[in-house]
Amino acid sequence: MNAAEQAAKKAEAKSANVSKPHDWKLVVEKDVKIPLRDGTLLYADVFRPDTTEKVPVILNVSVYQKDKLWIPPEDLEEKANPYMNWETVNPEWWCPRGYACVRVDTRGSGKSPGKSEPSSYQEGLDTYDSIEWLAKQSWCSGNIGMLGISYHAASQWRAANLNPPSLKAIMPWEGRGDQYRDQAYHGGIFALGFIGNWWLTHTAHHLLGRPRATNPDAFHNDMMWNMMRNDLDSGYWRQNSTQGEKIKVPLYSVGNWGGFSMHLRGNTEGYMNAASEHKKLRIHTGTHFHPFHAEEGRMDQLRWFDHWLKGLDTGILDEPPVKLEIRTGGSPDRYAFRFENEWPLARTQWTKFHLQIDRAPTGELMDSEGVLSPNAPSKESSATYPASGVTKAGVASGSSLSTTHGNTGRTGLSFETAPLERDTEVTGPIVLNLWVSSTSEDMDLFATLRNIGPDGKDVCEVGQHGQPVQCVTKGWLRASHRKLDPEKSLPYRPYHAHDERRWLSDGEVVECQVEIWPTSMVFAKGHRIRLDVQPRDGVGSAPYTHYHADYNAGADNTVYSGGARGSWLMLPIVPAGGS
Repeated sequence: MNAAEQAAKKAEAKSANVSKPHDWKLVVEKDVKIPLRDGTLLYADVFRPDTTEKVPVILNVSVYQKDKLWIPPEDLEEKANPYMNWETVNPEWWCPRGYACVRVDTRGSGKSPGKSEPSSYQEGLDTYDSIEWLAKQSWCSGNIGMLGISYHAASQWRAANLNPPSLKAIMPWEGRGDQYRDQAYHGGIFALGFIGNWWLTHTAHHLLGRPRATNPDAFHNDMMWNMMRNDLDSGYWRQNSTQGEKIKVPLYSVGNWGGFSMHLRGNTEGYMNAASEHKKLRIHTGTHFHPFHAEEGRMDQLRWFDHWLKGLDTGILDEPPVKLEIRTGGSPDRYAFRFENEWPLARTQWTKFHLQIDRAPTGELMDSEGVLSPNAPSKESSATYPASGVTKAGVASGSSLSTTHGNTGRTGLSFETAPLERDTEVTGPIVLNLWVSSTSEDMDLFATLRNIGPDGKDVCEVGQHGQPVQCVTKGWLRASHRKLDPEKSLPYRPYHAHDERRWLSDGEVVECQVEIWPTSMVFAKGHRIRLDVQPRDGVGSAPYTHYHADYNAGADNTVYSGGARGSWLMLPIVPAGGS
């Protein structure tokens, strides 16, 4: 038993020391008015136990409307009840354990008046005021925690930037942190597919059918316009994003390996950069909501907040700080958690696999143009492929299997390892270093890592939305955004400045480092690791597709390998045997 396992075993003895449910009646207070510093009111629903004891608060703040009932899937471990709400905690479980649950409609959403500004600095200020107001209520112990998924997680980062005195702990569960890099501009490429759909379904949709008089300001939402015109990183994005150096509150950052196009990077970067003295990282797999509502997930949540909001010794801080669910390929029921002492793992063997180009592109679905080899190619070579795409929104498909099975065919170049001689664990961040050129002024790089079985087919994983996903992880980069920030870049995780565009001259060969989001996968013996390098969204992209710019039309892109222009993929190989 290694040191991490020993510490986890010791902590397990205390894990039963958590709040037990009581038979208190549930008190429900609808449309509670929370005053803000500028005189505005936010409307909230308060769920609390009918007891004379003062209780701490689990707070949710979002644009998703507190009054909208969520009917969960039948296989969710927490069963449906009239108080369930999308991506928030369940009052029927938390209140009997001595917590109040509060849901707040942000400005211009639900019942709250004002101008709707999703994911803004103003929302952070409003959350600060809500926290401090709730802490002063007669039934509250003065201790506030925040817990929720997605938007309800991102709102925690914005509040934590401001360090409200009564905010004692946060647990952002699958929550993006950097609004530019994690959500809107992957590698500098506008994520039109998701952003456009989200704006329509979660913002505009809430206003349809409602008379303008109900809230005139809410109809002035200009989120899409602001995102499109701020196409470089700037103060607009920084003030709305996680600012790790400012965050002091105890942090339990929770990610999902399937969140490689939205939230996962926010959780790993948030953990790495937060100035919190006490911080933990957990990464699981599965859908966006099943792990959150599972008994195992709820016990992690309860132990965390029991410690920080109630002062109970639940053993949660005795455990090693990092808890990872290790994927072994295609069978989530067999995946198990493993504790680690740091992130990335100290024992990682950062291993370069060189791209060796053997032939011109074929376009056939599962063909490859070269190999991923531990040895550098003996000669220089290159391969050219068309940059033209299908639509302005990338692959215009709602399918998680987009660009396969007769949809649009394969584009770009693909590389595979030889069949692996042993089970090979890849856990951590990934970097792809490419030498490229284009006949156009710019070039989009879409990198997809895949797990290919002995039968030549993809080993699928469960995506955040419950769909089968054919890829392990992804990365993106627009070549004109290749400039790195030397202070924030790491050997295994490039950090692009995104503060200027360095256009390409026709045929100019440049070096690009593509940040591929972290993952964990044990590639089984006999399997192949496959890398796709494409000019548009590849397999497993939906719903996170990207805008396909005009400069791609009619252009040809080239990737180089060998010699002074050696291209390579660096994988975080974790040796067997534990930490």
